[in-house]
Amino acid sequence: MKTLKFVRRWRNAVKWMRRNYRVILTVLVYIFVAILAFGCSHDVASVLAMAVPGIIVGGTDGGKHVADGPLTSDLTRDASPSLLLNEIDQQIVKIRPMATPLDQLSRYGGGKHAGSMIVDYYNVDTKPTSTTVSETYTEGDDVVAGSGTPKVRLVTNNDEIFDTSDTILVQGVQGYEPDGSTMSQQELVLYVASRDATNGLMVMAVNGKTVDGVANCLPTINEGVTLIRMGRAASELDVMSPQFEALPHKEQNFCQIFKMQVEQSTLQRLSNKEVGWSMTDQEEAAIYDMRLGMEKSFLFGVKSRLWDPAKKENIMLTGGIWHQAGKQFAYSESTISRDKVIELMREAFTGNSGSKRKVLLGGSRLMGYLSNLDYDRVVMSRESVSKWGIDFTEIRSKFGTLYLLLSEVFDECGMSENGIIIDPEYIQKYVHIPFSTEALDLKSSGLRNTDALVLTEASCLVLRYPKSHMRIIRR
Repeated sequence: MKTLKFVRRWRNAVKWMRRNYRVILTVLVYIFVAILAFGCSHDVASVLAMAVPGIIVGGTDGGKHVADGPLTSDLTRDASPSLLLNEIDQQIVKIRPMATPLDQLSRYGGGKHAGSMIVDYYNVDTKPTSTTVSETYTEGDDVVAGSGTPKVRLVTNNDEIFDTSDTILVQGVQGYEPDGSTMSQQELVLYVASRDATNGLMVMAVNGKTVDGVANCLPTINEGVTLIRMGRAASELDVMSPQFEALPHKEQNFCQIFKMQVEQSTLQRLSNKEVGWSMTDQEEAAIYDMRLGMEKSFLFGVKSRLWDPAKKENIMLTGGIWHQAGKQFAYSESTISRDKVIELMREAFTGNSGSKRKVLLGGSRLMGYLSNLDYDRVVMSRESVSKWGIDFTEIRSKFGTLYLLLSEVFDECGMSENGIIIDPEYIQKYVHIPFSTEALDLKSSGLRNTDALVLTEASCLVLRYPKSHMRIIRR
């Protein structure tokens, strides 16, 4: 009997649910919505995490959320240590790039990894093409007459740039017509017969003068006359030629460890603030200050190794590129003119096989002098051009293009009238420790109740082909 009554009641209940299924569904929906609202206001994820320690709840976007307590910077760095690092790496070149142009250029160019704090590198400059006469040669002296063209001894300030079979253009000294008595419109050309360490150059004149019946003698060549090395000239039976040597010159620089520490106390973080000022804002300000200090070291630093008796450690200091530049251009305020700018650009772009686009970083007074000049079609000035995340003023000439930018670092270092021309193609950054961040756990160590972050980079700058870079100084 009891079994029959239970079966009868169950059938009645099923019939009632079938008749009222819409009401039942509506009630269930309301209950579900109420549960969701309650869960969102009371952090269901945290409740679940407390029930199951270390739980990771998947987000709708595929992200991961650590839910073993309130989300803090410490938990963020523990759970996702690359989060802050990636943000800083992506943003560092965007933090006030105009204030640190040298550091900006080096970061855009990419750093080469250095396996040591000491960087050895090699420079190769192009072989010089000219020198000057060091001893006056007087017409008719030291003539060795023979069956052919006479050979004479010529002493220069750099005999090493010449070799046997080279031809030399004697600048400013006129040659002669084939008759040997009529002066030619062409300059005198010499042929190098031989060269040795004691006798200097033994040369023969190509279009020389006839003296006492001897053809192709050298006319007088005064001390200081410029000699320009030209192409080699071989005879029909010559198979070989003197070897060309270009040996690189070894240089060395030290990577310097640049550091900056940012801290924020827990109370500071929790306190209400009149304006939004967070740890991220402090990090940005610290990065800017760190880059500004690196800019000065990269420019004017002195390569050295210091022993700190307190730390009982060596401190490596990097050498700046100011003294690495292979050229120097001097000017005075009274000589600044359009012609002087053309001379500057000629010096910057010739004789170094560098690129035809270079950067001029200078102090405020130098920029003022250049800004006050009148430009024309020969030397043209444009308002601005954007390169490497920086806005430059562009000056064009027949020699090349200069990108001008004020660098307040020169002003801060007392060099407002000086500047440096850099060839971006031949500047190299070596990085031993890439720019990185590290969270310090000062709370657990019992030092301070703060969130602490240390920014670190160990790097140095070197100039390839030093003669493609030039210092500008005021006399």
